[in-house]
Amino acid sequence: MAPRKIIIDTDPGQDDAFAILFALGSPAELEVIGITTVGGNVPLALTSKNALKVVELAGRADVPVHAGCPAPMVRKLITAEYVHGETGLDGADLPEPVTQLQSEHAVNYLVRTIMEAPEGELTVCTLGPMTNLAMAMTMEPRIVRRLREVVLMGGGFFQGGNATPAAEFNIFVDPHAAHKVFDSGVPVTMAGIDCTYTALMTPEWLDRLRATGSRAAVEAANLADFYRQYGTHKFETPARPIHDACVTGYLLAPHIYEQRQCAVTVDIVSPETIGMTVVDWWHVTGRARNCNVLRRIDPAPFFELMLERISALP
Repeated sequence: MAPRKIIIDTDPGQDDAFAILFALGSPAELEVIGITTVGGNVPLALTSKNALKVVELAGRADVPVHAGCPAPMVRKLITAEYVHGETGLDGADLPEPVTQLQSEHAVNYLVRTIMEAPEGELTVCTLGPMTNLAMAMTMEPRIVRRLREVVLMGGGFFQGGNATPAAEFNIFVDPHAAHKVFDSGVPVTMAGIDCTYTALMTPEWLDRLRATGSRAAVEAANLADFYRQYGTHKFETPARPIHDACVTGYLLAPHIYEQRQCAVTVDIVSPETIGMTVVDWWHVTGRARNCNVLRRIDPAPFFELMLERISALP
């Protein structure tokens, strides 16, 4: 079977780096045809540079990287250096990239690539705010029916939010973009924090990853060591969720996830709950189920697979 063709839309971010490395280390199942970047965890100039660093770390400088929207559709950009450090990839020793960004804007790239591909071939994986994809859908609405699926890390329901009591960070940064995508009719799978909080990387697993000896694995472990410093107020053990990698895991092994089709809307009105993903888990509204919601992951096979794939990189 031919590998599934994906575009990764991202704002690296240490956990984004894991998701990208996980995908690039799985060429038999996933073909990453391009990466698009957006302002999110850190500003666009850094997320774009970081994406180039990650593809070079993976030995895959052939994967084109397109810079996209520097700010949300309506609101001002909110960033998360308090989690990811000033660069967004603090913790690793990664040289300045030698690969250049593509000249084509990410939104134009998304529209062109999706329109040129056979209908139902491409999956877009969003690991940050959904600004680029929402802008592409606004620019060319016909891309919606041409996509196979949108798989995103974002949102939450029983866990509430991590940026506000109600909203998860990626959705909170650009709730209007998320609303556009969820309301578009495209098939959506959501790995929210309810799911990602069950994907906890432990110090012992990171030791195993580092011990494989590949440069990609060692630097990924270094990234994680920095990233794990955040969250001591929330998590009772040294283990921390590796959020964005859950998107790649779903593409490779959907059977290890608990999932349910639900109606999901995004609040763009209330000052208290803007960015909240309202998940009709019990189907009490009767609205059409527009989202495959991932609630839990089986962590053992997930982390074994990720270790295998990242350590296979140079």
